[in-house]
Amino acid sequence: MIDSLIKPVNLFLAGYSYLKGSVTGKADIKGMPVSISAELTNNCNLHCPQCSSGSGRMQREHGFMDIGLFNKVMKELRPYLYNINLYFQGEPMLHPLFFSFIGNSKPSHTVVSTNGHYLSEENSGKIVRSGLDKLIISLDGIDQETYSAYRINGIIDTVIVGLKNVIHAKKMHNSSLRIEIQFLVNRHNEHQIQKIGQLAKSVNASLSLKSMQIIGKEDIGSWLPIKDRFRRYKIKDGEYINKNSLPDRCARLWFNPVITWDGKVIPCCFDKNAEYVMGDLTRDSFREIWEGDKYSIFRKSVLSDRHLIEMCRNCTSGLRGVKY
Repeated sequence: MIDSLIKPVNLFLAGYSYLKGSVTGKADIKGMPVSISAELTNNCNLHCPQCSSGSGRMQREHGFMDIGLFNKVMKELRPYLYNINLYFQGEPMLHPLFFSFIGNSKPSHTVVSTNGHYLSEENSGKIVRSGLDKLIISLDGIDQETYSAYRINGIIDTVIVGLKNVIHAKKMHNSSLRIEIQFLVNRHNEHQIQKIGQLAKSVNASLSLKSMQIIGKEDIGSWLPIKDRFRRYKIKDGEYINKNSLPDRCARLWFNPVITWDGKVIPCCFDKNAEYVMGDLTRDSFREIWEGDKYSIFRKSVLSDRHLIEMCRNCTSGLRGVKY
């Protein structure tokens, strides 16, 4: 097949098999994923209380992805990928070979999400020159008190300076890098939404208002935003449940899996603890895992009884007005 046709043909095959599965309930898979998320590390410098990694609730081991493993995956998947997210749990810029991962992700559209504490002048210049397409910077307040209510151990001045460093480097190199400020809306900061919007506009960055996932149900009352539009949960029979009706389908199982730092393939970004491992890339090829029996059985369970899967019950994919 002509190289220029591989990606669009693969996208068509993946889309066709997903739509067919959604209608028939059959978990057939055609094509390879068009996007992946690679977890460079699940270590983090912050201790955010509702983050699996930062809160200490993560049950799996911590570590850093081997660049050789990543290159092996890229060799197999590069012909099919439109997009690569170089983050999952943890802070990706902690990886000693962080910039090598960006370089080895090309020519796919590449995205990094960071808490903004490592955006020195030097690193900002490297990011801009690396060819990275999009940088997401988490900034959940406009003053230290509000910001650190969630970003425990975080220093807002460091993040603001880092943001300015990237903006300056972008101008210096006439870069097309897209910068997005991500604001995790919760009860402690929702009163600052207008001001964070003004900040984003002043630096020519886009703004994403993200609904908070609350992993400790006993803490919902402390974090749930007052405004309903920013909540991913509703009260039913005296309990907080996800607003999502959880239809029996999920595009992620046909389009964009996650690879943990140690090479485990998991269905999506809601599987923080890698409880639903579909295979191990240190032993098998991606295609063997993607087309294997374990993935097929899991896809079938989502197409028939998605609401019974614990991970899915916190999913907001497809939920209107809520970004996950």
